[in-house]
Amino acid sequence: MKNIRNFCIIAHIDHGKSTLADRLLEYTGTVSGKDLQAQVLDDMDLERERGITIKSHAIQMDYVLDGQKYVLNLIDTPGHVDFSYEVSRSIAACEGALLIVDATQGIQAQTISNLYQAINHNLTILPILNKMDLPNAMPEDVEDQIIDLIGCEREDILRASGKTGEGVYDILRAIIERVPSPKGNPDAPLQCLIFDSVFNSFRGIIAYFKVVNGSIKKGEAVKFAATGREYGVDEIGVLRLDMEPRKELTTGDVGYIISGIKTSKEVKVGDTITHAKGLAAEPIAGFEEVKPMVFAGIYPIDSEDYEDLRASMEKLQLNDASLTFEPESSAALGFGFRCGFLGLLHMEIIQERLDREFDMSVITTVPNVPYYAYTKKYGKIEVHTPSELPEPTVLEKVEEPYIRASVITKSEYTGAIMNLCLNKRGVLMKQNYLTSDRVELDFDMPLAEIVFDFYDKLKSISKGYASFDYYPLEFRPAKLVKLDILLNGESVDALSSLIHFDNAQIFGRKMCEKLKELIPRQQFDIAIQAAIGAKVIARETVKAVRKDVTAKCYGGDISRKRKLLEKQKKGKKRMKQIGNVEVPQKAFLAVLKLD
Repeated sequence: MKNIRNFCIIAHIDHGKSTLADRLLEYTGTVSGKDLQAQVLDDMDLERERGITIKSHAIQMDYVLDGQKYVLNLIDTPGHVDFSYEVSRSIAACEGALLIVDATQGIQAQTISNLYQAINHNLTILPILNKMDLPNAMPEDVEDQIIDLIGCEREDILRASGKTGEGVYDILRAIIERVPSPKGNPDAPLQCLIFDSVFNSFRGIIAYFKVVNGSIKKGEAVKFAATGREYGVDEIGVLRLDMEPRKELTTGDVGYIISGIKTSKEVKVGDTITHAKGLAAEPIAGFEEVKPMVFAGIYPIDSEDYEDLRASMEKLQLNDASLTFEPESSAALGFGFRCGFLGLLHMEIIQERLDREFDMSVITTVPNVPYYAYTKKYGKIEVHTPSELPEPTVLEKVEEPYIRASVITKSEYTGAIMNLCLNKRGVLMKQNYLTSDRVELDFDMPLAEIVFDFYDKLKSISKGYASFDYYPLEFRPAKLVKLDILLNGESVDALSSLIHFDNAQIFGRKMCEKLKELIPRQQFDIAIQAAIGAKVIARETVKAVRKDVTAKCYGGDISRKRKLLEKQKKGKKRMKQIGNVEVPQKAFLAVLKLD
């Protein structure tokens, strides 16, 4: 056990952690020959196309140092804010972390938030300057930033380059010398922490775990603490490039277990595996349930595909534990699911994976966040859709979720970024100069305001230099109203939205204008209205298709023409009473894309 090292890699997106992981695998001889490709661990098509890590990946390496053989377990983690749940799971299974900072860019917002998670879990931090081969590297400046952040000595910081392989042997030596070996008792009752799971259509569900105490052998009976179900161990082993079966795994090992589990509900990430018989070990504490930040409805385009969509979502949830969903129905779109995501990129990736991996075409409704409504009669209610909001007559107050947003940027963009955040109802809490030209801004702002286009606007204002990270605070009272869209006096539930009172007028007007373009003309006038309660705040009219009844009158008395027009008007009025307005499908989709 003293020769095992478990460590993860934390860094901001695009600071070169996957490339450095490739070098570690190459220099330890884990991957060689034709298997050696760029970003070995990013095995999903989407990851390779976008150049981002979406899933955390575990792999075992052997390395001989000074005649001693060591086993190194690496868990590669994503860098984007939307996949921070993956990072938290990886950190829980490690004793050390490589903190990788790009020598050309310095410390970014995401680096700081992942670093704090690692420090809270008492991990040993190894700071590494990556991309040292680039001509615009600024090692001294970035080292000063790292020393300010974690308070280490200058000689503790390793300089490396994932591209050329410079400094990789120093990193391997530092991992062995500085990262502590796993703590645990091999003779204690079995405790294993599940940190990930995947679905295999031939073998069922494969769970990845770390043995915290005790040992596990093939053929034993084990129990999953959260569900209380018992299984036989069909196969256990370690994770190399492929899975390698073993007879036994002991304290400190990281590996996988196959026990013929067929349904996703039976494996929970963060669960504890113990022996079915003998001494019952306590479940491992300190693992958090995922908190979704953004909610949206996902509906099949063809309503017959509803059950297929459910099966696809369950399999996807196994591979991505941060996805939550429950069934819901809508008057406009039929049956579908209300899904919780960690952010907008997460939502986009899930949509893309449903399409690629399960061939499901889906419609996604406008993303929103959860609110709390307080009423005199029912007390506190959680509200996810506008239709759930109680009537204004019984409503006492509405609370919305707030976040603490941290933006790190060059000082020349400070004014523009402050403007953007203040327009989004943000309040500046702190301004901190990290160096003479890098500033950290902290804002408190409503989550609903950053859900749509905040990140894109931030990137364009700062020419891509600003990095952004956030964590949830509490719910605070807000002046929110339900904006209804009425067609000829009848409300359309799929088009209604919850919006802040100050923005309601502008949004209502835009909505009416968009619908006027998209709703086809009928034989009668159609009134499109945006209303808050009984008060109409915007209106557009789709004019009727009319026959020119006065065409046969040439010259003559005006009363003749008026008589014909009055007669036509009565006919249109009668038609309006029996006619109804069909809203085309593309109108729902266009309103979702409304800025």
